[in-house]
Amino acid sequence: MNNIVFLNSSRINFDNKLDFSYLDKLGKVSKYEDSSNEEILERVKDQNIVITKELTIGRDLIEQFPSCVKLICEAGTGYNNIDIAAAKERNISVCNVPGYSTEAVAQLVMTFILSLSSSLSAQQRMIEDKNYDNFTKYLQVPHFEVQNKTLGIIGAGAIGQQVMKAAAALGMNIVVYSRTFKELGEPKIKFVSLEELLKESEFVTINCPLTSETKYLIDKSKLELMKPSAFIINTSRGAIIKETDLIEALKNKKIAGAALDVQDPEPPELNNPLFNMKNVILTPHIGWRCLESRQRLINLLAENVEAFINGDPINIIC
Repeated sequence: MNNIVFLNSSRINFDNKLDFSYLDKLGKVSKYEDSSNEEILERVKDQNIVITKELTIGRDLIEQFPSCVKLICEAGTGYNNIDIAAAKERNISVCNVPGYSTEAVAQLVMTFILSLSSSLSAQQRMIEDKNYDNFTKYLQVPHFEVQNKTLGIIGAGAIGQQVMKAAAALGMNIVVYSRTFKELGEPKIKFVSLEELLKESEFVTINCPLTSETKYLIDKSKLELMKPSAFIINTSRGAIIKETDLIEALKNKKIAGAALDVQDPEPPELNNPLFNMKNVILTPHIGWRCLESRQRLINLLAENVEAFINGDPINIIC
């Protein structure tokens, strides 16, 4: 019997609508809504498999894990919250769950693009402020088609490719920056340098993972390359953009606006200027939280655990 502990299941099952029956069949499963560092060390005792969702599992914790822990499974795509080197030193495998929210995150990117192109948030704010000028006068906000506009996609992984498909269907021009060139079989998609992408694009969307190479990839110098009419979208990880530089660029109208599903840190401080900026759409990391995506995540997570138990592990990071 394998002992499996989920340290913060409420991060995924916040509405109690998910079916864990597949996972429950794989061993003795203990689920906790959340866990502090002290509780983590207590709860991993006698456990073989540890599951977490975006919970920081640093070297200080991993070095104190009992020898019975053989696998840490990150219930998501990004795994920057886990000290991979420390896990490797302890001979603890780490796996993740890629691809579970590809469609949902790409859908959110396109929602942001369409909302920004029609100034949807700005129009709703006007109504909330009892300003009805858009109804009684000429349109007071920008409103334009996305067809033939250039979309710059940073990252050509599964989500980036899904965004490409949706953007192509809307007739957008697509340029892509990726550390590794990928043959996509689509002549209308052009791979360019990051600098060229930022200079050319009306919309820039970030769909790459957070790594030591991509942290603060977009800073003041990069933002200054963008058009004053351009928008930046981030549905990946907040720290890929240097937030203080972005706020400065938005305040000084160096770019037209931003749509941010992720922040640095999360949740943002309540006095964060982004909350009150009229040229910003801010959402609380909802890209992966669709019911369908979360259930898919639980099922794929169970597949990871089952494969590891059967001695044929999948999605292994180390």
